[in-house]
Amino acid sequence: MISGILQQLRIALTQNQDYRDTSAKIHWWRMVVVTSVGVTALVWGMRELKWLQPWELKAYDQMLRSRPPEPSDPRLLVVKITEEDLERVKWPLSDAIVNQLLTKLQSYQPRVIGLNIYRPNQQNMAAGIANKKHIITTCLLSSLGRQEIPPPPNFPIDNVSYNDLIPDDQEDQIVRRSLLFAEPTNSNKCATQFSFAALTAISYLEKQGINVDFTDKYNFHLGKITFFTLTANSGSYTGLDAAGYQILLNYRHPDRLAQEVTLTEVLEGQVNPNWVKDRLVIIGTTAASIHPGVYTPYSSSPNHSARTSTVFIHAQIASQILSTVLDGRPLIWYWPDWLELAWVFSWSLLGSLLGWRMRHPLVLLVIGGTALAGLVGICAGLFLQAGWIPLIPPAMTLIFSSVGMLVYTTYHTQHQTKLIIQQVEQQQEAIAQLNILLQETTSATAPTKIRDQHIHSTSTISQTEKRTGDLLLGGRYHISRVLGSGGFGRTYLAKDTQRPGSPTCVVKQLMPARRDTKFLEVARRLFNTEAEILEALGKHPQIPALLAYFEDQQEFYLVEEYIPGHTLNEELTPVQGAKNESFVIEMLKGVLEVLAFVHEHRVIHRDIKPHNIIRSNQDNRLVLIDFGAVKLMHPPTSEQTELATVAIGTRGYAPPEQFAGHPRLSSDIYALGMMGIQAITGIFPQELQPDQETGNIMWQHTVQVSEELGMILDKMVCYHFSDRYQSAAAVLQDLNQISDKK
Repeated sequence: MISGILQQLRIALTQNQDYRDTSAKIHWWRMVVVTSVGVTALVWGMRELKWLQPWELKAYDQMLRSRPPEPSDPRLLVVKITEEDLERVKWPLSDAIVNQLLTKLQSYQPRVIGLNIYRPNQQNMAAGIANKKHIITTCLLSSLGRQEIPPPPNFPIDNVSYNDLIPDDQEDQIVRRSLLFAEPTNSNKCATQFSFAALTAISYLEKQGINVDFTDKYNFHLGKITFFTLTANSGSYTGLDAAGYQILLNYRHPDRLAQEVTLTEVLEGQVNPNWVKDRLVIIGTTAASIHPGVYTPYSSSPNHSARTSTVFIHAQIASQILSTVLDGRPLIWYWPDWLELAWVFSWSLLGSLLGWRMRHPLVLLVIGGTALAGLVGICAGLFLQAGWIPLIPPAMTLIFSSVGMLVYTTYHTQHQTKLIIQQVEQQQEAIAQLNILLQETTSATAPTKIRDQHIHSTSTISQTEKRTGDLLLGGRYHISRVLGSGGFGRTYLAKDTQRPGSPTCVVKQLMPARRDTKFLEVARRLFNTEAEILEALGKHPQIPALLAYFEDQQEFYLVEEYIPGHTLNEELTPVQGAKNESFVIEMLKGVLEVLAFVHEHRVIHRDIKPHNIIRSNQDNRLVLIDFGAVKLMHPPTSEQTELATVAIGTRGYAPPEQFAGHPRLSSDIYALGMMGIQAITGIFPQELQPDQETGNIMWQHTVQVSEELGMILDKMVCYHFSDRYQSAAAVLQDLNQISDKK
């Protein structure tokens, strides 16, 4: 299966590597750009409406949880008041218990103590402690359905902070942001503008001579570090209430935050003094009976409780401030809106290009999945460097654009195929009418007519040769030399004098067998339908592009792209001898890739042979030339085919049903199989004999060949078309299995 996907990928990449028709290029690039812009506008609009914000925040949480844990912060100590502690002391804690706790901690010489406990009736907190400047206490701001709780009356306002946290929207209530400073309130009870975590961290830093600077209106500074605050559209937020000074909370892993002790352990002297000395000590309750806690990005982790006590959130914020200033730990950064928009558009453009190039859904799934994994990897990698860039919007644009372009290209291909099939049907009708007209000639008059036609054709060729030597064919194409000639006309190498640089092209002259009005009318229809088919097929890089087609003096001309190279006939000669299996397999696969494209449009080449396959000098690709339907305007003589019919084909390569005038798609597979046998044996197909009972070609007795390749070639050249491969893709699949084994 994997080999099949890789083969489809190789075909998809090569089929569209060079749209040589400029108008086609412009059309497809326009569609790619229009699709990318449209999808980007759609997804960005969804983002502006906040439809994507829940997904983006969940992606943010997942990346946060996926980071490797950092070491614990050595500057912090968390004193927990647990349910077990509350079994020994009543809640709310009395002033005596609080003062006993503070006195005990004070004896260990902490740098700052943050008391994250607010009590309605606190009167004489920290009594007996002479220096209260390093103790930070809290109050609670009022909000809807909740009354304000004042700070201790015996503490100066400079040592008071508010205890409030700001969860995200009403859907998940997850705390991802920290409100460090707020506008001063008119409250008489909680009139502070510092949050608990910010004030404790700033007090800690002030002991080292690092002060906070608010000279910047929108940001603040601590020492040399600038803290860029959130705006309404920071990161993946849209329309955020960014009042005050808010930053994204850069969580440490909850299990690796800081050293923890309990209230009982402190009161009973079971704490190592080194855990307290010169540290920031934060005191708070973890008892769910007092406060259930808040949701964090780790709430959905199976190894973590759904709610986290607020004391740990404040400890996270304080640790973030300290480690940013003292350790250079990065703040979470994000791009401005214009850069995020460019980022989203670039992935939309990539998706459109993939949808354009990967014409097979399974191939698109593999490549698109790889691109999506790359996007996740980029976002996760940058998040390890504290960068939060959009993940969901570019992922959506990648998917929408690729699927949209695939749908459009599939529709366009199906529409193109439908048109070609209609042209093929018209072609078959014209061929049938030509058959009738050519068979109207009676046996009595046929020799004379054929002789007259031959004389007329020879005269016409001479006149054309003379005319093109002196003038420009069609007023445009200057003939350089004759490449080949046959009963149906000639092939010239010419220069297009009306294109910049006068590039080289191939001009094919096609002469109808008769010049009467009725025959010319049918021949003209056949020529036009064949030209339209070739124009559509010429988009493939292994088929020469049809540059123009026209009629001049009752003769028809095809102008095609010139492919510098040599035909396979020069490689498959008795002088060079038999080829090895690798050469044969690669040759078959090279032709089958273009046959799969041709047969997809229900077009039969009719004349597969070494002369009609060119190996390009530029990139060594095999190019299929000289489609055969238009040759029916001048059927070959009995010397050129096995049967004197209007069928087209070359003796030895064309199967029986094609000479009988009933070619099928498998007829081309037969001809290619005979080429493979010619290459592996070094014997011309005309020299091989059929089995008298089955009609199948006998060839394996002439050469040593692997069983797998021998079976494939035998199946390609079965006498009866129903016994052969029915599609080029089926042959490719079997050949790929041989290649995989080797």
